[in-house]
Amino acid sequence: MERRRCSLSLLEVVSVLFLSVLLEYGTADMPPLYPMSKLCKFCDLEPSLCSGTGTCMSNCSITSICNEISEVCVAIWRRNDTSFSIETLCHDPFKPLYGINLDDYNSSTCMMKEKNTTSGMAHFCSCAEEECNDNLLFSPIVDPTSEDSFVYVILVSLLPLLVMGMVVVGMFYWYRTYRRRVLNREWESSIKKHKTKVSRLDCSDACTIMIDDDGSDSSSTHANSLNHNTEPLPIELDLLVGKGRFAQVYKAKLKQTSSDQFETVAVKIFPYEEYASWKNEKDIFSNTDLRHENILHFLTAEERKVEKQYWLITAFHPRGNLQEYLTRHVISWEELQVLGSSLARGVAHLHSDHLSCGRPKVPIVHRDLKSSNILVKNDLTCCLCDFGLGLCLDSSLSVDDLANSGQVGTARYMAPEVLEARLNLENIESFKQTDIYSMALVLWEMASRCEATGEVKDYEPAFGSKVREHPCVESMKDNVLKDRGRPEIPDTWLRHQGVAVICATIKECWDHDPEARLTAHCVAERISELEDKMEKLSSRSSSAEKIPEALKIPIEVEIPEKEVKITEIQAVIAVDCSVSDKK
Repeated sequence: MERRRCSLSLLEVVSVLFLSVLLEYGTADMPPLYPMSKLCKFCDLEPSLCSGTGTCMSNCSITSICNEISEVCVAIWRRNDTSFSIETLCHDPFKPLYGINLDDYNSSTCMMKEKNTTSGMAHFCSCAEEECNDNLLFSPIVDPTSEDSFVYVILVSLLPLLVMGMVVVGMFYWYRTYRRRVLNREWESSIKKHKTKVSRLDCSDACTIMIDDDGSDSSSTHANSLNHNTEPLPIELDLLVGKGRFAQVYKAKLKQTSSDQFETVAVKIFPYEEYASWKNEKDIFSNTDLRHENILHFLTAEERKVEKQYWLITAFHPRGNLQEYLTRHVISWEELQVLGSSLARGVAHLHSDHLSCGRPKVPIVHRDLKSSNILVKNDLTCCLCDFGLGLCLDSSLSVDDLANSGQVGTARYMAPEVLEARLNLENIESFKQTDIYSMALVLWEMASRCEATGEVKDYEPAFGSKVREHPCVESMKDNVLKDRGRPEIPDTWLRHQGVAVICATIKECWDHDPEARLTAHCVAERISELEDKMEKLSSRSSSAEKIPEALKIPIEVEIPEKEVKITEIQAVIAVDCSVSDKK
């Protein structure tokens, strides 16, 4: 018994010593057995007083425990036209954030670095200490001092060499420009001589074509004339920017074979099962008459047999689609004019049976026109995309061919006659009229986010909360056919003369009777002439500043007496649609 006690005491002593050594070793050389997630400032995008210099605080009052152990503290500072904003959050440094990778996440301080993100330039910092994203450090701006006279002496000495360098660069630039013009003339002449010959397009050709554009986007003025490649282009997929029913859209890099440079393009990827949608869109894009500033510029199409995919390669527009843009931005009256006018011009070109030069053209209907199928370019004009359901109204199509085209589109934007399946198949104009109805709903969405209407609410698609997020055809029948419902036009919208005319145009375009709807050409001309006509109206009456607020009477939609006022405005600015269409 006594021996057993001794052995037990010895065992206890050894256990205590082992635990103490283990704990000491663990604290010195090993991470804790149960590491804790970090505490970080975690606030959504909000205004900031930081000016982008020196040191400042995030002023975020919310501290959050990061979900994952690997996450670090991040702060993002942005400069807008008139203000600054700050966003603080937790993020995994091994995953991209707004299209960039965090490279300083092991730092103990939050040192701001300027980076080019998918939404523009911004300052990023990341750090691994508790709440380290509260104190933001900006690089100091170094001002030149007057004592650095030695630098000026060197610059004066090097001035002759700089002048010679500029002359050499100028001569080289002139040679490149001259050479490019010669190549363009040769290329155009070869296209005329070999119109029917299928030629291979390598990367250098593609990049040259893209550089020839206006520079605002990676689109091509000659892109729609390109033939299908015999070999895949060297494209590196970068970021998933959109996903639809039939395909996914990626931002990608088109590499040049002769250098490390690349051009940014958009790649729409269809799985093998969606060959019909890819082929239909490719065939529409391949029509050289489709080329227009308000229609997405097409580069080429590829069949990727290794990946078992079909690709469409087009211009990339970083502002995204119209639905995303309206969700993030409140637009001005001038921006409403630009967006609405460019949308109508794109639809008008699509529907037209002739080009501006007078040459005949096959009309095309989109059949799935909605804000998510419209892209916003850098100059805030619209361009139409996603022609997977498009239909060429060729004269060779029979009534049976048109009938077999089916009830297609997105239920929320379907015209009454499409919902009711009573489309007049003997008249191709009836297909265009369904696009006009859809365009009216998109114009309403634009107007709903215009600051000229008064109080602007959060973005909602047409019919808003009256239907669920993805309504079915039967649900839309109840709203559009049974109740004759349309999106609401509040009285406040009609206090602005220009918006009142837009609203009158919208009402004419979503008329229940397809024959009563305006043409896209008429809508485009009406909006483009609206600014001049409004100036004439304002010069006829006294200036807006001279009219007391008490005398400004809002124009109502529902009251007949107020409808007369809209008609009077419309009578002054409206274009004779029948005459315009004949022209």
